[in-house]
Amino acid sequence: MKLMRISIAVLLAAVIVLGYMVVTRPATADATQEQALTPQEKLVVVWTSGDKEVAMKMAFMYTYNAKKYGWWKDITLLVWGPSSKLLTEDKDLQDYIKKIKDEGIYVEACKGCADLYAIADQLTAMGITVRYTGDVLTNYIKEGRHVLTL
Repeated sequence: MKLMRISIAVLLAAVIVLGYMVVTRPATADATQEQALTPQEKLVVVWTSGDKEVAMKMAFMYTYNAKKYGWWKDITLLVWGPSSKLLTEDKDLQDYIKKIKDEGIYVEACKGCADLYAIADQLTAMGITVRYTGDVLTNYIKEGRHVLTL
């Protein structure tokens, strides 16, 4: 009986200590921020154009500045169609993508499109997530994210 009371006391003390640690431990800034974001604070830029000037003067410029100046809290650049092929062929665009990624923008590319051009490995080597994105884009829209297409 005495042993049972000691075990219960030890167990109770452990629960109190663990409970205190869970309550007082600060969450990481990224996890807290991600949970706090609403879909209306998120932007998806769908870049489809095979035109370098559209990329440099609109898609990339706006996407980069939107993150840098905090116009949107969460930004995804979705590379789709001819833009994916152009990206693998142009060093200036590749350098800009690195700058965009360094700013904290998530960059992904459509695997179906990448497979059509046989460039999935090149995009992956640039640090771009390559996956089938038809359902991904549909979910972005359904959850209420803002979507800009270029």
